[in-house]
Amino acid sequence: MANLDMEVQYIKGVGEQRAKAFAKLGVFSLRDLVMDFPRAYDDRREVRDISGLIFGEMCCVSATVAAPARLSRIRKGLDITRTVVVDGAGRMTVTFFNQSYVKNALIPGESYIFYGRVGGRIGAPEMTNPVFERESAEPAVTRRIVPIYRMTAGLSQRMIRSAVRQGLDKCGEEFPEQLPLAVREKYKLAQTRFAYENIHFPKDMESLEIARRRLIFEELFVLSCTLSFMRTRQLRKSACRIVPDGMETFYDALPFALTGAQRRAIDQILRDMAGERPMSRLLQGDVGSGKTAVAAAAAYAVTRSGYQAAFMAPTEILAEQHYKSLSALLTPLGVRVDILTGGLGAKAKREAQERLKNGETDLVIGTHALLSDKVEFSRLALIIADEQHRFGVQQRAALSDKGDTPHVLVMSATPIPRTLALIVYGDLEVSVMDELPPGRQTIDTFLVGENLRQRVYAFIRKQVAEGRQVFIVCPAVEETEEPADGLKSVKEYARELQEKVFPDLRIALVHGKLKAKEKNDAMESFAAGNTDILVATTVIEVGVDVPNASLMVVENADRFGLSQLHQLRGRVGRGAHKSYCVLFQGAGGETAMERLRAFTRTNDGFKIAEEDLALRGPGDFFGSRQSGLPDMHIASFASDMEMLKTAQSAAKELLERDPELKNAENAVLRESVERLLEKNRGTFN
Repeated sequence: MANLDMEVQYIKGVGEQRAKAFAKLGVFSLRDLVMDFPRAYDDRREVRDISGLIFGEMCCVSATVAAPARLSRIRKGLDITRTVVVDGAGRMTVTFFNQSYVKNALIPGESYIFYGRVGGRIGAPEMTNPVFERESAEPAVTRRIVPIYRMTAGLSQRMIRSAVRQGLDKCGEEFPEQLPLAVREKYKLAQTRFAYENIHFPKDMESLEIARRRLIFEELFVLSCTLSFMRTRQLRKSACRIVPDGMETFYDALPFALTGAQRRAIDQILRDMAGERPMSRLLQGDVGSGKTAVAAAAAYAVTRSGYQAAFMAPTEILAEQHYKSLSALLTPLGVRVDILTGGLGAKAKREAQERLKNGETDLVIGTHALLSDKVEFSRLALIIADEQHRFGVQQRAALSDKGDTPHVLVMSATPIPRTLALIVYGDLEVSVMDELPPGRQTIDTFLVGENLRQRVYAFIRKQVAEGRQVFIVCPAVEETEEPADGLKSVKEYARELQEKVFPDLRIALVHGKLKAKEKNDAMESFAAGNTDILVATTVIEVGVDVPNASLMVVENADRFGLSQLHQLRGRVGRGAHKSYCVLFQGAGGETAMERLRAFTRTNDGFKIAEEDLALRGPGDFFGSRQSGLPDMHIASFASDMEMLKTAQSAAKELLERDPELKNAENAVLRESVERLLEKNRGTFN
């Protein structure tokens, strides 16, 4: 008897080899198979007469085979099978390449339904390699809505459809009802069996939509319940309480006045850390909104209470930048600040580790080096992770394990739409920095075509002549890829600029495949003013603060997400000089151009983030396995936001009545929550 946990290889027609192909799609069991939903559908319900065919369209034709199919072998590796089919109104030639079995499959005098693209010429229509089935057979690939699945080598659409059909027939009734009856009735949701049948083999578009709505709601509902479970478990832990004593001393030491947004965020953090439960807070704000000063306040409060704080940055150069600025601010206040990065010499690293272990360091700024087994803390009470989306969730957890349930503050300069933030950072409270400090400039942004390239070069030269510096960013090209037509390859472009365009200027090159020391040296040289132009990939998206840089030029801008472009634009405008961002539009279509034009009209990172989310989905905000998001089977954080809000509300109502999901009617839901937690252990935040 089949069950949902049965391996796919035991389905008729699959076997061991095809099971390996399914495994590449993440499909191992019958449960995985029937939850691997179609990515698209072909509506093949309409059947046309031959006389009513429209050239270029995909359609079904009902016709009778008029003559035996002829097989011609053209050369080795190529054979053609051709026949003529007729109906009461016309005739059509049907041709198959390298499908010799068709010669015996199409029987003269028998009627078939053919589905394919209409070609040929007026009066002589043709179809090449159509799918077909007997008119008398139960519709399988014609006269119905046909599911289209994700593919991989070794599988065909027909194989996948057959396997899914068998899976539903064998265990479709076993699919447990995860949603309590009260939830289904309140939100008018279909039953499980109907949903799974019609998401794969819908009888009509209305049934497909009903199935989709049910399954999207269910997926988001289970996710919302899971995140609530995580939050509840987090609240059961106890943490060291931080007494916010002497903060006026810190505020007086600042060389600038805090914005209202900074004050509000600091108050929220101090209130969290003064409680009995460990703080888990996301501090998100636009480029230049002053998040580092907020982090410094949190670290100061912790060290005043006799504990240690760790500040983790994604790059050595950023860690060194934070070390310099935080040391200058906090050392005069009695805070012992240290740095620990992979680039330190063995002796310096060993000594820094000793100071941490002995409690001689109050605040350590570092990179992934802080995660080393050799790094031990005396009384770690606060972890600050800068540019959270650059770290895997497991890395943050590894640092947390070095303390006794420390408070956690994660920061992101990538503005995230709030609804998405609540899902991605499900166990975190959110502080939004929606106010820029005085003096931060609005950066003028321009979208230009190739016809203005020489004018842009002249503008670059003008900026350098005035003592300014310039970033030029090219799309990243992976080692395994050949640069696509028209794409700027960072290495070749830097060489071309130096040799042909700006031979008299100082040009440096930075990209991800450089060794860490080479990369750091190039960026430090630029920061020190020893380089006029830095040609780079997006490795500089999170990088050094260069107040003298006044111009950002982005090649092939259509290849970047809007949030990424916003990060790049934020590299300039940090000093007293008027700053600019110039986007070369690349070869993108009209949709890409409209997206870029919208970008030029605003400097508001949150508006840009909302636009990016709608256009590209959440992948542009977070790395695939660093997002804190589980893989979604059918729901989309880009297009299903309204359903997400509804599912979150429904989950909240249910958990208020049954926080532990212990009621009998919620037993299946609890199993699903536990399964999701286990499957994504180390992925969720």
